[in-house]
Parts: sequence; structure tokens; C-alpha cells
Amino acid sequence: MKTIATDKAPAAIGPYVQGNIVGDLLFASGQIALDPQTGALVGATIEEQVAQVMKNVGALLEAAGTDFDHVVKTTCFLDDMDDFAAFNEVYARSFSGHLPARSAVAVDKLPKGALVEVEVIAVVGA
Repeated sequence: MKTIATDKAPAAIGPYVQGNIVGDLLFASGQIALDPQTGALVGATIEEQVAQVMKNVGALLEAAGTDFDHVVKTTCFLDDMDDFAAFNEVYARSFSGHLPARSAVAVDKLPKGALVEVEVIAVVGA
């Protein structure tokens, strides 16, 4: 197992790592809309937060030597399911043709008052 760590994505805010590679798969921890340099929440709207979340996910993928085209599964957590359509619009921009399998659920609360969190599983070394 190899642990992923990059300063281009937010540092963990608890007892976990940014991601682990096991075999040919990256298991990335969920990302919320934190600025990697300041740790502050970015954006007040779902669109702004999703854009930052996907930027953070992209940084983890890059650190693992992979990209959005190799994401096979995402799990998406929304603070409010009424944001589902707006979330989808911004989320889809990260994928160029290949869409991963996905789960999306509404949750009661997310860390730091975030509106959205996304975790990914991706193939590495392909």
C-alpha cells in the first residue's frame, strides 16, 4: 500500500490520509471545498463548492499518477438534495466522455459546514 500526500489538495482534518493506493486502485478520501493553502472553505454556493471539490479531487488524482478518465466510482454527499441538479452540472465538467459509477446521498451535516463532499476510486498505472 502506498499513501498519497500532496500540498495541492487540502491536508486531512482528522485521523486519515488523502488517499491510499492498493494494487492498481486509488482510494481517495472525501474532499470538501477547502483551499489547500489556507484550509478555509471556498464558496457560498453549491456551484462554487463543487468546482473547488473537483479541483481538490483532481489534485489527488494527479498525485497518484492518474486522472478523471480513470475514475471508476464516486460517492457524493450533498447537504441538500435540492442542490442535485446544480451539483450535477458542475460535477460533469470534470469528466470528458467517461463517466464513473456513482452514488449520491443527502446527509445531515458535512465537516466545516460544507455543502458537498466527493470521494473517488480510480485506476492507477493504466
